[in-house]
Amino acid sequence: MTFTYRFIDSPVGQLKLIAKGSALAAILWENDRPNRVLLGAMSEDRGSAILNRAEQQLAEYFAGARSYFDLALEFHGTEFQKQVWQALLTIPFGETRSYLQIAIQIGNPAAVRAVGAANGRNPISIVAPCHRVIGSSGALTGFAGGLTTKQMLLTLEGGVPTLVKRRTQNPLPIQTSLF
Repeated sequence: MTFTYRFIDSPVGQLKLIAKGSALAAILWENDRPNRVLLGAMSEDRGSAILNRAEQQLAEYFAGARSYFDLALEFHGTEFQKQVWQALLTIPFGETRSYLQIAIQIGNPAAVRAVGAANGRNPISIVAPCHRVIGSSGALTGFAGGLTTKQMLLTLEGGVPTLVKRRTQNPLPIQTSLF
């Protein structure tokens, strides 16, 4: 089965929504690196129900009327990447996690850099909220959509991004303000 795509306009620029069958497979940025997300052959969308739902839910999210997404997702990557991307889905709206916290969550605290690399290849941006992952110091770090977009998404979700301590063995401070 091939992938289908459509472009939509958003407050963070044009987004390319990609489906595989009845699942959302990617949301790519207007100026995305060509090889950041590798998928297969694509054809232009002709009314995909999942792309209709994704477009509607993204519009609601940007309007401040949606705090979670209810979409079938199909991640394409390595097993490790999929584990990281699944962990992204557990970060609550309006909260952030560090790369270390994600590494601990997936049971591999030494894999902080690998978590960062997997986060950078997240194919389903915004819905799998890689923008909610920040540095252990509280600093905004690399983001495929750009740091300005990352800041905008975090602000949309609740103001000043903060690093929230999860109820696990984590040495990070409870609230580290970025500003």
